[in-house]
Amino acid sequence: MPRLSPRYRQHVAGVIQSAITCAIAAAIASPDGLPSGALMAYWFKAWLLAWATLIPFVLLATPLIKRLAALLVEDDPDVGSTRDRHGQTR
Repeated sequence: MPRLSPRYRQHVAGVIQSAITCAIAAAIASPDGLPSGALMAYWFKAWLLAWATLIPFVLLATPLIKRLAALLVEDDPDVGSTRDRHGQTR
């Protein structure tokens, strides 16, 4: 299977996370007492509607959230560095 370019990583992560979040929220909001077939149909419709509604917001908000997180969290100087924790070049 062909893979996407790394530049889409944050968007793919957002789509996957929103799918999981919507699935859990739809399960929590599903009514009790339905037969299993009816419950699955109700859950699937609720999940699909929630996910389809949420996807545009996730894709638009992902870059903003990433920038906000960068403002709140320090960069790790060791990430991508060729130096070890003692400052020596590896």
